[in-house]
Amino acid sequence: PFWRSSWQVFPPFSKMEAYGKAFVNHYYQTFDSNRAGLGALYGPDSMLTFETNQVQGQAPILEKLMALPFKVIQHLVTTVDVHPTLGSGILIFVLGQLKTDDDPPHSFSQCFVLKDAGGGSYYVLNDIFRLVVHNM
Repeated sequence: PFWRSSWQVFPPFSKMEAYGKAFVNHYYQTFDSNRAGLGALYGPDSMLTFETNQVQGQAPILEKLMALPFKVIQHLVTTVDVHPTLGSGILIFVLGQLKTDDDPPHSFSQCFVLKDAGGGSYYVLNDIFRLVVHNM
C-alpha cells in the first residue's frame, strides 16, 4: 500500500481530515504529472467506476487510466469532504474542475474509499469518477 500513517488507532477527525486532503493532493498531482504512478495507490481488490465503465484490480485500473485519450490534464479541486468508515477506512468526496488538452473546463465529482491495510497503510479500495454534465 502506498499511503502510510503513524496513527496506531483511528485518528481524531481533524487529523483524519488533514490525512484525506493530503491524499487528494497527492492523487491529483500524480494524475496530472505521472499517471503511471497511480498504480501504487490501488490493490488487487480495488474497484474503479469511471463514468459508466467498471474495472477491478490494480493492473486493469491502471490500464484504464493510462488509456484515457487526453495528453494534458489539470485537476482543480473545489471541495474535499472526509468521513471515517467501518473498519478504520476513510471516505473522501471531491468536487472540482477538470481541464484536458484544449477543451473547456468540466466539473467533476470523485469518491474514494481508502482501506486500512494495517500498520498505518491505506490504499484505494473504491474509486468512483463522474463528470458533472447536465443534459436537459
